[in-house]
Amino acid sequence: MKSISLTINGETVTGLVEPRTHLADFMRGQLGLTGTHLGCEQGVCGACTVIIDGQPMRSCISYAVACDGATIQTVEGFDDDPELQDLRTAFSANHALQCGFCTPGMLMTARDIVRRLDVPDTTLIRQELSGNLCRCTGYQGIVTAIASVIEQKQKPAVSNGSKPQERPRIVGPKPFSIVSTQETEKAKEVAVSKLTMAVDAEGWTLLNQSMDVPHPQAKAWAFFEDLHQVAACMPGAQIDTIDGNDVQGCMQIKFGPIRASFDGTAERKTDTETKSGSLIGHGADRVSGTAADGGLTYKVAALDAQNSRVSVEVRFKLTGPLAQFGRSGLVKDFAGRMTTQFGTNMARVLSGSSVETGATGNDLNALSLLWSVLTSRIKSLFGK
Repeated sequence: MKSISLTINGETVTGLVEPRTHLADFMRGQLGLTGTHLGCEQGVCGACTVIIDGQPMRSCISYAVACDGATIQTVEGFDDDPELQDLRTAFSANHALQCGFCTPGMLMTARDIVRRLDVPDTTLIRQELSGNLCRCTGYQGIVTAIASVIEQKQKPAVSNGSKPQERPRIVGPKPFSIVSTQETEKAKEVAVSKLTMAVDAEGWTLLNQSMDVPHPQAKAWAFFEDLHQVAACMPGAQIDTIDGNDVQGCMQIKFGPIRASFDGTAERKTDTETKSGSLIGHGADRVSGTAADGGLTYKVAALDAQNSRVSVEVRFKLTGPLAQFGRSGLVKDFAGRMTTQFGTNMARVLSGSSVETGATGNDLNALSLLWSVLTSRIKSLFGK
């Protein structure tokens, strides 16, 4: 093991690494900087591109020990960077991404191109991008986005020969952040199991998870029977109407430049004797044209007189531009974060506190899944 010290996103970090450890593995594993993606791990695809001492470089083939003393910037470290803010907005406006896997590395290279080129020459931009592969877009949107930022940069700074024009600051989408709700002294902890994920032969993604609630079965069941109460605890979820067993609502979600709002309907069935139920629904995001079909089954079981366990299985299938996210490992990360956030809110409600419906902190910043996650979430807790 070797001790190294790096400056990453303006902060000095130290760590112990094996000589064979790549920079990307060190940043993702020890520092939690997962914005840098790993693709081919052979320096070919460019997904892992970061800025090392001012130059875009592959972090999957750069050894961490060789970077000792270096200054590194990852995609997480550019929130206040004008060029990257402009690029994020341009990527979104020109549909320069679909699955988003290549996007962090693509943005690192794009920023370098924008800083060096003075003319929006699309042929040259394509040559500069040759080290970053994208399997979704065909590159046209990416090239157009970069060219538009270069062109904007070249606009004259003086208007009518008088006062300089102030360049507007374009703010990109905020990254995912987990809600931090203050726990009261009464609030009890909700223990959540590890999420399992699988894809069946027909292309349905299956997610299973359970949570142990320190409250009697009847009390936990009553909570899940009140959809409005559940929705208040679920970031991004909104119920419009409930007509008998028919539910209408939406789920608003964001992941980097991607924003989606799944509007849909679901049919609910419940069995009070077994304390179980199901939701079957369909929804669509009008902007991206992505459709979602999904189903949720849930059950509240008594562990003892004072504790219960909520088990949930979600199955869904996405069709359209965002369908590639359905099988992504990001889904598991997203669902895990949602569980933590929902569990905190749920514990407060069951302990007699309240969670403000529609609060800013309860907005959902994460990858879009499916509308079933609307009710799946609004019903399960950790949809997806």
